Parts: sequence; structure tokens; C-alpha cells
Amino acid sequence: MVEDVVRELGHLSLGTRLKRIGETLQAQTQAVLVAHGFEQPAAWFPLLAALDRLGPLSVGELSQAVGVSQPVVTRSLKGLEDEGLVSSEASESDRRVRRIGLSGKGQALVEGSQGAAWPAIEAAVAQACAGLEGDLLAQLGALEDALIEAPLLQRVPS
Repeated sequence: MVEDVVRELGHLSLGTRLKRIGETLQAQTQAVLVAHGFEQPAAWFPLLAALDRLGPLSVGELSQAVGVSQPVVTRSLKGLEDEGLVSSEASESDRRVRRIGLSGKGQALVEGSQGAAWPAIEAAVAQACAGLEGDLLAQLGALEDALIEAPLLQRVPS
């Protein structure tokens, strides 16, 4: 078996390792969604959840709500609009800003997935994390906060 260099490099390659874990989780989440009858990409569901919780948002607000770049949100919105899951209209206060909201079809998809697929995914991920020491979500939040407070470049010894 080939050595897992990313794992062996420890903190040096933590970003790559977290990305790899994220990609694995997303692929396995997709499999659970499909098993529950949902064919939409797993990457769409955080956007749908944000719109469900927060109501219509601009692209910038949606980007902030899910923590991904505006270009990523814009690409995903294209697919969501093509599928009829979201609709957009110009903001009343600034006609240059689009407000994106769930369509009726999008709301039905969220409600259906909340009833079956999301609890199954939540339980499966929690089970995978159960043997870990400490609260992983709290630790990830603390890491995110630490990187915001002082980016790596500020932490590099001079």
C-alpha cells in the first residue's frame, strides 16, 4: 500500500486533508440523497437550507450565509434556476441587486429532504464522529475563528 503523504505531513497539509474529507463527505452525502430519491447535487442543499431559513437573499448574502465564494454561489444558482428550485427578482431598494428565493418547487424539495434525507445524513455523520474525542464541530468552529482572528501569514515565525 502507498503511504498516505497528506496524512503523514500532519499540520503542514491540514487544508488538503480537510478538503479531502469534505469531498468524501459530499460524495457519500450524495449517495444518501440518491438513496432517498433526491437527484440534486449535494452542494445545492446548503444554499437551499440558507434560503429556507433566511428567506430571499442577494448573491453576496447567500455567499456569506454558506461561507463560499460568490462565483461558486453564482454557478450553483444557475443550476438551481434551471431546475426551477429558486427564482430571482431585482431588489426594491437597489435594482442592480438580485434577491434569490425558493420557488414552490424548491420549498417542496427542502421540506421533503428535511423529512427524510437530512435526518439520515445528520445521524450518519454524527455516528462517524462519535468515536472522536471532544466536540468536532466546536473544534472546527474554533479553528475557523482562529484563522479569521490571525491568518497563517501572521502566525509564521519571522
